[in-house]
Amino acid sequence: MLTKLKQNVSRLFGNGTKNPRRLERREIPREQHNVSRSMISDPAKKVLHRLNKAGFEAYLVGGGVRDILLGGKPKDFDVATNATPEEVHDLFRNSRLIGRRFRIVHVLFGREVIEVTTFRGNAQDSDDNGDDHRKTNEHGLLLRDNVYGNQEEDALRRDFTINALYYCIRDFTVIDFAGGIEDLNNRQLRLIGDPETRYREDPVRMLRAIRFAAKLDFTIEAGTEAPITELASLLNHIPPARLFDEVLKLFSAGHGESTYQLLTRYNLLEPLFPQTVRAIEDGHSDELIRQALRNTDARIRQGKSVTPYFLFAAMLWPALQQEWRRRQDQGEPVQPALHQAAAKVIGRQIQATSIPKRFSGPMKEIWEMQMRLPRRQGKRALTTMEHPRFRAAYDFLLVRETAGEIEPGLGQWWTEFQAADERGRERMLSELSSGGPKPRRRRRRGGNRNRSS
Repeated sequence: MLTKLKQNVSRLFGNGTKNPRRLERREIPREQHNVSRSMISDPAKKVLHRLNKAGFEAYLVGGGVRDILLGGKPKDFDVATNATPEEVHDLFRNSRLIGRRFRIVHVLFGREVIEVTTFRGNAQDSDDNGDDHRKTNEHGLLLRDNVYGNQEEDALRRDFTINALYYCIRDFTVIDFAGGIEDLNNRQLRLIGDPETRYREDPVRMLRAIRFAAKLDFTIEAGTEAPITELASLLNHIPPARLFDEVLKLFSAGHGESTYQLLTRYNLLEPLFPQTVRAIEDGHSDELIRQALRNTDARIRQGKSVTPYFLFAAMLWPALQQEWRRRQDQGEPVQPALHQAAAKVIGRQIQATSIPKRFSGPMKEIWEMQMRLPRRQGKRALTTMEHPRFRAAYDFLLVRETAGEIEPGLGQWWTEFQAADERGRERMLSELSSGGPKPRRRRRRGGNRNRSS
């Protein structure tokens, strides 16, 4: 077993010069860490106890352990076990098998989902040489990895040291194979193994590095950071549907603005939003994007929801502006030019990150309503307010004003119009038609006596 583990370490780390850290199992007893069963959700504890009772090893692993050690309150809990997915599925009637690339089990407790994964091994050690269980493409990208192993091998297969921490509910120890505790204390993000190899196996790890660095306010260790810019283009080989999910994770965690800055710094924004990057390089401002992300971060801190179509509408706004202007310069009328620009920008974007139709439609409506919001005369304002996308378009208008893209005033008018009663709205529309509010007459004191004099 020890020889096998050393072979795996050698394979992952090469000669050790790129990421020279010795890996060894370390058990941290209860009195030396702050992970408590009271911090773990009841469903997660049920899964751990039932697997242990059935004779399997089972540990809390990854982000749940990491966040508790950092003093946070995890929302999600993952479990790692030596039970196969089929064995886990047999133990829990409230479970479902998912995935082909990585076969896992979701155990459902109402709205809470406990993700259970089997310890991963390495295809080189499997009896069938991994022909059916582990596949890569010509770029080194993992297409499938369903080779199972032991806990030590599983730790080496994980991405970052701070995610390779296991909590044992039987003796309350935290098990660290990769120096994750040290990196947590240093607030540093470090890949396990040779960074270039690990990024080629799964380029999405570069996005995960950015997401964790932004979320945890960690620095990226020099060796982990070094290959990112050069390998950023590998993301072009990731299916657009998967990248769409990753974009939502990146910008829906409450740290969107810092995430955007890191993506820009490491050239990772270009594979995700190639048209936006080109528009910015051609001189279009990205201030609206930054302001939209600030607003999104604030909403998440307040516990409010964020709609994906609003995020994508903001991220693609510079590209839309560029295409819209190009079409107008060629002589197309303003409104048809906008319709055609929106269709073209979205059509190109889905080649990078797929956008479901339930989101692309509302995106177009938000953009197109930017032309309707200034038109308020007569019954237009009331009709506009009844539009199902009015609120999102209004919020988008406020972002445009804050970003300095348009003169302030229109957003405040709509704010007051929504808050006004029926008579107040009639007054505002009347003032709008007459060119502004009429000055009020000052009533003189004394009534008829003053008039007769």
